[in-house]
Amino acid sequence: MHTLRQAKALARRIEAGLRAHADPARARGAKAYLKSEWEFIGVATPVFRRSIKAELAATPLRDRTALLTVVSALWAHEVFELRAAAVELLDMHGPLLLPKDLALVERLVRESRTWALVDGLAAHVAGSLVERHPTLARTLDRWARDADFWVRRSAMLALLVPLRRGGGDFERFSRYADAMLDEREFFIRKAIGWVLRDTSKKRPAMIAEWLAPRMHRASGVTLREALKYLDVAPVAKAVPARAGTARTLQAPRSGRRLAR
Repeated sequence: MHTLRQAKALARRIEAGLRAHADPARARGAKAYLKSEWEFIGVATPVFRRSIKAELAATPLRDRTALLTVVSALWAHEVFELRAAAVELLDMHGPLLLPKDLALVERLVRESRTWALVDGLAAHVAGSLVERHPTLARTLDRWARDADFWVRRSAMLALLVPLRRGGGDFERFSRYADAMLDEREFFIRKAIGWVLRDTSKKRPAMIAEWLAPRMHRASGVTLREALKYLDVAPVAKAVPARAGTARTLQAPRSGRRLAR
């Protein structure tokens, strides 16, 4: 009980610490940029992280029950930064989570309704769980067929980090991406390109080989991301003529962070 009281007090201190740095102008800009219905405090990212780490230094989270208590308390507020703090805590304390906690991650993904929360939950929290407990990949198979596009996006992004390192389950990602490649949803198209792009840094030939027979199906959004670090000449030779393909292949490459 003492641990739970401490955890709830920690959640209140995290909230107070973030609200102490409120910037109404920044809050309005972030709300407009994300097109979100949540309340925004308006905290700059470096300040956000420093504030959370300062509270954790005073009250470390060492057990799963305390972690989930703090996460639940923060998530209960429809305030972007408090929900983002919950995601940050799950990411920082991933080793405390058990396989059954993937159900919690799925619920949070469904309630997020913005890439700014979904992507951390998917790539880092869910991805870490699946990497430590490979049998959880069966849950990703279900996510990849879900009616909610944020859940489908999460199925792909949960595979991202090990693929980026040069390992991972590309065959599973390939199945998911192939099934979603014709979708018109922007955030699905972008996620496919994002994973292909980051995987191509270590294994360009594999991604070029995967893309070549699918270029006629992939959207411009997907291709612009996927081709950023590839030599497009061998890919282009295998591409059926399509309006706009040449323009896509000639687009300048950029190393900038993905703008979801």
